[in-house]
Amino acid sequence: MSVESPVIMLVAGEPSGDDRGAGLARALRAGLGADLKLIGVGGPRMAEAGVTSLFDMSEISVFGLLEGLLAIPRVRRRALEVARAAAREGADLVVLIDSWGFSWLAARALRRLAPGVRLVKYVAPQVWATRPGRARALAGLVDHLLVINSFEPPYFEAWGLPTTFVGNPALHMDFSSCDPAAFRARHGIGVQAPVLLVLPGSRPGEVDRLLGPFEDAIRRLKADHPGLQVVLPVADAVADRVRAAVAGWPFRVHVVDGEQEKREAMKASDLALACSGTVTLEVAQAGVPMVVAYRLGAVTYFVAKFLIRTPWVVLFNIAARRFVAPELIQEDCTGPRLAAQLDRRLRDPAFRRAQVAAQDAALDKMGRGGPDPSEAAAQVILKMLSGDQPRLSSGT
Repeated sequence: MSVESPVIMLVAGEPSGDDRGAGLARALRAGLGADLKLIGVGGPRMAEAGVTSLFDMSEISVFGLLEGLLAIPRVRRRALEVARAAAREGADLVVLIDSWGFSWLAARALRRLAPGVRLVKYVAPQVWATRPGRARALAGLVDHLLVINSFEPPYFEAWGLPTTFVGNPALHMDFSSCDPAAFRARHGIGVQAPVLLVLPGSRPGEVDRLLGPFEDAIRRLKADHPGLQVVLPVADAVADRVRAAVAGWPFRVHVVDGEQEKREAMKASDLALACSGTVTLEVAQAGVPMVVAYRLGAVTYFVAKFLIRTPWVVLFNIAARRFVAPELIQEDCTGPRLAAQLDRRLRDPAFRRAQVAAQDAALDKMGRGGPDPSEAAAQVILKMLSGDQPRLSSGT
């Protein structure tokens, strides 16, 4: 294989993966030049970074047991399409980003239909929290694993899988160009008005399950804090869904879209109500205290209760080994309980400052300030393309 004009496939199935894929695409382009051909599956950010997508990423963005079962035929077809495209285009290397279910199916199909391609998994399954058997399964499928948490390599190296800690891109958000005062002025928000940042998720299921209790919580808050302003940065994948829902809320919501607007909204906010996920790390970096919420489908939650082995969901809580930010999950995710946690923080600036300091300490423990993750990941891939690491001898 020559690396003079390589073909690399990047496959992402959700917005956080789209962000990681975009950063990796730019880093690979910087290292390999204009001759690099980037194909795969992604969203708008990967498209901006020059990745030609085979199909819309939303077709494989599923979460939850029932939703996943219903999507199996479609997801299998798309996994085969990825493998066939890799074989047809002569891909030298495929990077499967996050999305464990689809990555698993795609990797198996790639081993059958494109046996010569090198496979890299970017972002590990959370075997430290649930389903430890996935470490062994992954070791039999891919050539290298790129992990975003410093404590993860031993779980996979124990099964002989070469693993590199590259850092979490969410810990490297650049807020230097943000102007909170300009954001407030642009949206008619007073300088002294308290601002609540609302982040209901980036998947349709998340939005559908969280917007109800979020609306209830905010309505209760505004009864005691009438000057409270609500800002909601909307993810591309659920923009229409969210806009239609909040249009019927009995109070004004400043809905904003775009990456720069989202970052400026974070910096302009005093407090956040956030869906559990990557966005919690972004909000923490912006220096905003938060209350974290999540709801699963009833069947998925029933199964998850028997599988999850950690008391925490939020990554910086896991790093701190305590509830730095409160997590209101499932039956605790109600309007009154969310409102109570938010109200305590709105009324007590010292309490907010203490939470921000604890969030900062946890982020530092997670590796904030280290090398750029996209560049670190690209360096591993460049070494693999040059033959520094042998291929997996056989797949399953």
